[in-house]
Formats: sequence, C-alpha cells, structure tokens
Amino acid sequence: MGGIDDAAVGSLREALRGAVITPSDAGYDEARSIYNAMIDRRPAVFAQCVDAADVRTAISFAQDTGVELAVRGGGHSGPGLCLVDGGLVLDLSPMRWVRVDPEAGTVQVGGGSVLGDVDHATHAFGRAVPAGIQSTTGIGGLTLGGGHGHLTRKYGLTIDSLVSADVVLADGRCVTASADNHPDLFWALRGGGGNFGVVTSFTFESHPVHTVGVAVTVWPVERTPEVLRWYREFLPAAPEDLSGFFAVLVVPPAPPFPEPLHGQKVCAVVWCYTGDLEAGRLEQVLAVVNEPAPPAFHFTSPMPYPALQSMFDALIPKGLQWYWRGAFFDTIPDAAVDVHHRFGESIPTNLSTMHLYPVDGAAHRVGADDTAWAYRDAVWSAVIGGIDPDPANADVIRQWCVDYSTALQPHSMGGSYVNFIGAQESADRVRATYRGHFDRLASVKRAYDPDNLFHSNQNIPPAAA
Repeated sequence: MGGIDDAAVGSLREALRGAVITPSDAGYDEARSIYNAMIDRRPAVFAQCVDAADVRTAISFAQDTGVELAVRGGGHSGPGLCLVDGGLVLDLSPMRWVRVDPEAGTVQVGGGSVLGDVDHATHAFGRAVPAGIQSTTGIGGLTLGGGHGHLTRKYGLTIDSLVSADVVLADGRCVTASADNHPDLFWALRGGGGNFGVVTSFTFESHPVHTVGVAVTVWPVERTPEVLRWYREFLPAAPEDLSGFFAVLVVPPAPPFPEPLHGQKVCAVVWCYTGDLEAGRLEQVLAVVNEPAPPAFHFTSPMPYPALQSMFDALIPKGLQWYWRGAFFDTIPDAAVDVHHRFGESIPTNLSTMHLYPVDGAAHRVGADDTAWAYRDAVWSAVIGGIDPDPANADVIRQWCVDYSTALQPHSMGGSYVNFIGAQESADRVRATYRGHFDRLASVKRAYDPDNLFHSNQNIPPAAA
C-alpha cells in the first residue's frame, strides 16, 4: 500500500458502501484505466462512491491520512487529472443515474453520469441538455469546465442550464449551491473546474430537442483556405438553429463516407440543425456549402439527438493515445487560416484532428461576469487532438499538437477552455483562461477549500488570507 496504512484502508472498506480497490485487488487495472491511454498512473486506493455519504467518508480518509486526492467522474480528463500516483481516487462512476421532471422541465443527474445517460433519459420526453459532442464524456468535468457542444448556439453553454449542484466540501459539509444558496460557490462552479468540492449531483433546465438535422460536408484539404474563410463569415451570421464545427481530419474507413475518400486528408464541417425539418428545410439551409468550393462529399439526414451525440463514439473509443491543447478565438484571420491549412496537410495519424467549436449565439447573451467562464466574447473554442492507438506514436502526436497550438497562439484570445488545457502547460495558462475572474475564484477557493485539498485539477490556489 505504499505510504497508506493497511489498517486505514481496512477501515475505509468497512465504512464505504461502495467498493474499495487497491493494487492487490482484482479489477485494479480496469479501475485505473481512463479514456486517455497515454496516462499510466498507479493510485494506491480507489474509493468507488455510491452516494454523498461515501464521498464524505473518502474525503475524511484523505484528510486523516494526508494522502493525495483526485476526483474521477467520467474519466475523460485529457491530462489524466482524475488519477494520482500513490494516492486516493474518489471515484464517482457508480453514481450514474438521471431523474427527469417533465412538468418542471428539469433533470437531476448523478455526478458519475456520462452524456449518454442524460441524452437517453431526456430524449424520451423530447428534451435535451446542451452538453458536448460525445456520449461517453462525463457530465461532471464537462459542466464544471463550462460545457459546449452542438446546442451551444441555440441554448448556451452547459452551465447556462445549470439550476443547482449538490456539493460535498473539503470539511465534509453537504451543501446545495444555486442562485439563492451559496451563490458565490454557484458562480465559481460554473466554469471554475473541480476546485471547490465534489459535486454529487447536478440539476439542469432541459430544452425542447428531439430529432435534429445532421449534415457532414467534406472538402479536399487543399481547399481549407477557401472553406475556412467562408465559414468564419457564414456561421456567426447564420440563424442560431444552425451550428457546425469546422475540422481538419483524415476520413475514416466507415459509413457514411464513400470508399474513395477513406484515408484522405480533408477539411469538414459537422452540422446540427434544430429548426423545422419539414419539406427539405435542412437541405435548403445548407445549399450554401457549394459557395467556397464544391464538396467532395455532403451527407444530410434527420437524426435523433442521442444518435448525433454518439456518432463519434466508435471512432474514438476509450484506450487511445491522446494529447490535446485548446484556445479561444474571436476572429480567424488569414494568418490563422494558413496555420490550419499547413497543419491540416501534415496530420500525423489517421485519428488526429482539430475542431473549431462555435461558442456564440445564446452563450453571448449571458453577462461576462455572471459565471466563472471568462470568455463570453469568444466565437470559437478550438481543440487540437493528437490521437493514435499505438504508444510508439505518442511523441509524434504530441509534437504535432504542440507545434500546431504554438503556431495558432498569436492569433488567439490568450486563454483556453479549461477542459482543453493539456498536460505540462504552465500555471499561467490557467490564469489566462480565467482572465479577470481568477482572483475572485481564488477568494471562493479560500472560503470553501482553504487548504487546497482539491488540487488535482487545473488548480486555482486559495487566495492568501
């Protein structure tokens, strides 16, 4: 057990309703596996919490033993912040439950749930919560970072639909943070990451979404300059029912793509339309895709919203090598277009990619200081992902990502979506991500976690007393 006393672990087993897993237990390797296989850490103990009482017990264990603590929800942390070598992982994955209140239009979600859990439950009522683009993403980490996805232009960030959060604090108190209760904590939770406590459940407002129009438009990678110059003007002026993220990628060998395109480097837009789908409306809205250059492929189809959310799951499953970095942009100048073209043509592996997610529309109608999310004036949130199944390519995908990010940085707004900050980025990157909100967040941190127990995250140290 390394530095953790066996008797203390025995006491934890007796006190916890959920499982306690150590390196000598069956299932240890599965417990320590997360989405990013580039992360190889060996925690001393996992506390798989089934309720808030278990969370309190695990926090108390960490406090009493002085062991390093990490909190795991969906396990999608790119830098692997949900694992800590030789320490305790407070694992919320057993807390996967969703309760929909169709009359109130709200949905309460357990802290270990993933987006697919939420989409499945709300879809039955013709509702959705704006969150992400992949069903396996944890709702906890995504929400605490702010949360953007296909529905952002229409309904805002995930945090803009957050009504309240049940939180276990470092001192063991259980509180509900909302606009009326602990409003300072509620402000900080909406974008400030996992710095302030363990969220055991979230309550969201849901929105009317059922079947959406989905389209994928692909152009040869050499057309990137024309397409991106067109996209940067077209999408911000488009109706908010239409969203579409721009990407550079390698066409996967799978439907709906025709075989001649398989393995080709391309630029593309993945569209989501929440408007009226009658009488070919989606096709009419997207007739403009021919304007920058003739597409090599254009696919449209109505689709249940959960099907769109899970469309990429099989392509990028758990267990791949990942390295990512991100940045916010309010404009895409020609110099940035050239960077995207150059790195799109030099994609190093078949799964590596760059996405530009729109974060305008409804997200811009929330006040700049109303939440901890500090980039209400951003128009796009970019993520560059070096991805491959082979560990031998780890250095190659990491270097492509770092070089791409470095080349884009002069054209960015300075900060990044906190969930896209990569491994080994400096603490200055976290400060830049929160702009003028950083000091206020540090004050909230001092009030709720003065000893910085929750520091295995993109950390905001507590302000000096």
